[in-house]
This record gives sequence, structure tokens and C-alpha cells, in this order.
Amino acid sequence: MAVSPQPGLDGAFLATGFAWQLGDRFPAYNRSLCRVFPRALGIRRAGAAALDLAHTACGIYDGFFELGLKIWDLAAGTLLVREAGGVVTDWRGGPDWTGTGNVVAGNPGVHPELVTELDF
Repeated sequence: MAVSPQPGLDGAFLATGFAWQLGDRFPAYNRSLCRVFPRALGIRRAGAAALDLAHTACGIYDGFFELGLKIWDLAAGTLLVREAGGVVTDWRGGPDWTGTGNVVAGNPGVHPELVTELDF
């Protein structure tokens, strides 16, 4: 497995998710989606974060972002992304994704640009 060679967010193929319980996080998610959408080649929502992360690790997706996930949604997929050469952080680019459940994952070219566009 290896993450994609996509050089940046412009033209990237992304995955995202949003749970029914986004609640007060919805405005931040919506603002972020509105910033990311015009730059991406496409955005998909399969509904399973573990699968989206595995597809990011395989290079099918160039990046993934979601808010409010549980550790069981993230543990296996984030390990795959890291082992495949990708980067995993929280929405601010920091290490607290396991605590917050707010995760951004992607290859080294897409990830920092994706974090910059996210508003949380």
C-alpha cells in the first residue's frame, strides 16, 4: 500500500463523512466543505470512516476529513494511512485526533493544504 502521489489539494479526490449527530459542529463542517469542494476533483461519502481511510492508504483517495469520530472508527484506518506514507492529524494539524475525533488524513502533498482549508 502507498498513498497517492497527488501534489496538492487542487484536483484531489477526497472522502468525507458527516454523522447525523453533527449538531453544533455542522456550521464548521459546512464552512469547510464549501472551501474544499471547489478545489477538489471530487468528494465522496461512503459512510464508513474505516473504509475511507483504507482507500486513502491505498491511494484511491488523496485525503479524508471528518468530525466527531470514535476511536474504533479511526484506529485501523489511521494506522494504514501512516504505514502507507500518509499523515494523520486533527483539524488544526495537531496530534489530538484520538481525543477529538476530528481527523484529517492524506498524502504529504494534500494533507497540509486540506488542513489549511478546514475551519474548526
